[in-house]
Amino acid sequence: MEMHGFALFAAVLALAAAVGLVATWLRQPLIVAFIGVGILVGPTGVGWVETEGTLELLAQLGIAVLLFLVGLRLDLHLIRTTGPIALATGLGQVVFTSVIGYLIAIALGMGTVTAIYVAVALTFSSTIIIVKLLSDKRELEQLHGRIAVGFLIVQDIVVVLVMITLTAVGQQSGDSVASDIAGVFAKGLGLLAGIAVLMRWVLPWLLHRVARSQELLVLFGVAYAVLVAAVSDWLGFSTEVGAFLAGVSLATTPYRDALGARLVSLRDFLLLFFFLELGARLEFTNAGQQITEAVIFSVFVLVGNPLIVVAIMTLMRYPVRVGFLAGLTVAQISEFSLILATLGLSLGHITGATVSLITVVGLITIGGSTYLIYYSHQIYARLERWLSKLDRTDRRKAAHPAGAHADHDVILYGLGRFGGLLATELAQAGHRVLAVDFDPHRVARNDRPGVTAVFGSAEDVHFLESLSLSRARCVVSTIPLLDTNRALLHALRHHEYRGRTALTAHTSRDAEALQAEPGADLVLRPFAYAASSAAEALRNLLGPAGGSDGDGRGSA
Repeated sequence: MEMHGFALFAAVLALAAAVGLVATWLRQPLIVAFIGVGILVGPTGVGWVETEGTLELLAQLGIAVLLFLVGLRLDLHLIRTTGPIALATGLGQVVFTSVIGYLIAIALGMGTVTAIYVAVALTFSSTIIIVKLLSDKRELEQLHGRIAVGFLIVQDIVVVLVMITLTAVGQQSGDSVASDIAGVFAKGLGLLAGIAVLMRWVLPWLLHRVARSQELLVLFGVAYAVLVAAVSDWLGFSTEVGAFLAGVSLATTPYRDALGARLVSLRDFLLLFFFLELGARLEFTNAGQQITEAVIFSVFVLVGNPLIVVAIMTLMRYPVRVGFLAGLTVAQISEFSLILATLGLSLGHITGATVSLITVVGLITIGGSTYLIYYSHQIYARLERWLSKLDRTDRRKAAHPAGAHADHDVILYGLGRFGGLLATELAQAGHRVLAVDFDPHRVARNDRPGVTAVFGSAEDVHFLESLSLSRARCVVSTIPLLDTNRALLHALRHHEYRGRTALTAHTSRDAEALQAEPGADLVLRPFAYAASSAAEALRNLLGPAGGSDGDGRGSA
């Protein structure tokens, strides 16, 4: 039965929802499901949809909204707070992956231009997927999570610059390369100058009035992104560059969070059509040869990219465990790689077969890396025996800075938000606190009176040999990871520690598991304590149930 118009649209959406449900059950990103649906309903499959027309327009709109939100969320401060490691890792991984990927492509018999496109596509990782997975695991605020987000921002900036460069190269008329590049450069400066004028004199005034209506704010955001993207396209740049710059121009306004939060759902819906169109465009004329090449490139991305990150972070003397966990986040190529491939196809630099190859690599690596990130700690535990040989951090030296030999009655692991406040409170109460953290920047920035900070890991059984456990009255872990706390308890028992222990848990299940462990004297639950304190403050504010305390005011 042949379908057209609205009925066809409804059938494709229903199929996408059904396949997406299966992908969610399998813990797979929806990107994989949507590309698969595109293959199924496209010319290669049942032939319901073509790649031209409405589907293509919705796909372009989805890309524009995606890049608008990337620009809107661009936080250069995050790169500064993670130190030079984000910049070094981000740029280093891009360079090494590009070079090695290019050599692999040349060895497989690809042409120079095709090899460059494939190599560059292998370098970029999916910010959307990684942030979602790390958020689900509550690891965004951990050291490896912050470093990963930092070098992902670096990658996002690089990919935009690459797209600008490719657009400039694609516009060369052949008469004068220098004049062509100068013309593109002049147009780019004109576009940036126009956006700068809007940012300085127009957008603040306009947004203040538009934001009075939340519905109008959303409409304005989409209209502004598409308008700047259209102007960018008219000037000869891609629509993606214009949409990204539109987001950057609003990133410093007080309305960026409200606008971004309301456009996320629209972005997710419209990106469905980009991946559907991408799947429908796939060509499988050389499927046998492409599968072999796709497997080779996928193995390089799944194994080589993480090792490159581990090597860079190890050279910068970060713990190999942190480097490994951060490195696993780049074990896939991103939606930007697919956008870059379609840009190359539109410029005539590569063929549809190359786009298909990059997309197949994307399907394999996105699916595989999901499981790598979900089970990252278990994988590291199995590989730790070999990976630990790469560790360049001198724990014994780090554990004994000036004053570290003094007696401490509290050894506290973790100087994060909870641990830092707890260390300050204990020191103010007269306790001598030795704080241990595996983030060298936290250790270097510690200036709490009465708190000595040293570099170390709660999972390192040998590190405890350098501490004065016999003099410590209490060992406190503010790290809310069940496996880490169990490892610490095991190490303390191994060293026959006789003092008290206090561990931290965020969930009831983890708290019960820790309470059942021998040697766990106290389980701290910061969220539960905060809720209890907040409830007490609200009770004081509200007064007796059903009554009033007079003026309706209370004190926390």
